[in-house]
Amino acid sequence: MRIGETAAAAGLTAKTLRFYEDRGLLPAADRAPNGYRDYTQETVGRLEFIRRGRTAGLSLAQIGDILSVRDIGHAPCVHVRDLLAKRLADLDAQIAELTALRATVAEFHDAAAAGDPADCDPARICSYI
Repeated sequence: MRIGETAAAAGLTAKTLRFYEDRGLLPAADRAPNGYRDYTQETVGRLEFIRRGRTAGLSLAQIGDILSVRDIGHAPCVHVRDLLAKRLADLDAQIAELTALRATVAEFHDAAAAGDPADCDPARICSYI
């Protein structure tokens, strides 16, 4: 398959394929006699895996590590499980931070909604924050 066909089959762009190839996430494609890249169906599966990994919030470096483990013939399941556990912990921490931030912003908003601008302290930039 040519690059455009491969990209479309994986739901990506040709530019993304070239980027992944440059980053070492894809093996270099064979070249047809006319110089065009020639990809296999296996490449589409690899690209779909990369896309799913990105959807899960994994970095390209983490995805590359998983692919490296698979490429040497080992199942990366334990490594993936550990990465996903770390990702879940990171997401839980982000959610907690966002929940605290939301509470702070809600307090400021409630004060601003109930306040009268005429009562603002001229020594402060804004009494609500």
